[in-house]
Amino acid sequence: MKSATARHLLVDSEELCLQLKEKIANGEKFEDIAKEYSSCPSGSNGGDLGTFFQGQMVPEFDAVVFNEAINVVHGPVKTDFGFHLLETTSRRD
Repeated sequence: MKSATARHLLVDSEELCLQLKEKIANGEKFEDIAKEYSSCPSGSNGGDLGTFFQGQMVPEFDAVVFNEAINVVHGPVKTDFGFHLLETTSRRD
């Protein structure tokens, strides 16, 4: 079963999500941005979600984590929870 480690941040607007993605692209640390802005409890850990298996997260999440480039910030990804920035840090088949 496929597994991955990833981090994310969750905000309630696409506009804010894009602004935060730009801050990260300009050198600010993902962990610091997640701690300050993410509404998910994982934000206090810099957005770290630990290890999880394909199918444990919502489909929009899995589509990015299990298919897109590793160590690249992806998003905004819209789910029922809001708008996410996602970074897969490792993946195993």
